[in-house]
Amino acid sequence: MKKIFIAIITLFIAVAVNAQQSFNKHLAEARAAYAAGKLDDTRFAMQQMMQNLDSITGTEVLKLLPKQMLDQKTRDKMDNVSGASGFFGVLIHREYNNEPMKNVVDSVTDKTIELDIISNSPLVGTINGLLSLPFMGNNPDMKIVKISGYKALLQKTSGDGDKPEFEMQLPLNNALVTLKAPGRTQDELIKMANTIPVSEIAKLIQ
Repeated sequence: MKKIFIAIITLFIAVAVNAQQSFNKHLAEARAAYAAGKLDDTRFAMQQMMQNLDSITGTEVLKLLPKQMLDQKTRDKMDNVSGASGFFGVLIHREYNNEPMKNVVDSVTDKTIELDIISNSPLVGTINGLLSLPFMGNNPDMKIVKISGYKALLQKTSGDGDKPEFEMQLPLNNALVTLKAPGRTQDELIKMANTIPVSEIAKLIQ
């Protein structure tokens, strides 16, 4: 227990240089609780530290994301890192739309491009399973594509005829990257996905 605790504290100290004040606060609380033999308090403080670390990591991921997707620019006010450490992980969200935003509720329109990254996503296993199926190439509604060397699933979600809707899901370690772009073609979706620095993001969220 002691060796594991020291190893985790060492890891946290390495990233604490750029951490928020709350991270340092919980770090101090964890040390004090452990020194006093209060393991429950130590565990709670460490959980708080991990939540802070996830929030910091999410903010760093947002800095890596492209500021523009095709002809649509970032809506900075809609950038968001939410959730907490645990089974479902943290959601990193960005939107692209040149139209003026009236309010948060109406932020998503037919032209809005949405990019979401969810750590510890429960869908990663399912998507990886679909990507490994040998007969996927015969499915007209699903296609396997390569984005920066990573396999991704491009599938039709709705619409028929001239206006089908597509979304792309790309497993990245234990995280899932989802790109939605209503009204865009498959080729446009692939072009947008290739502007995402996938390898750099993978290093941050591994």
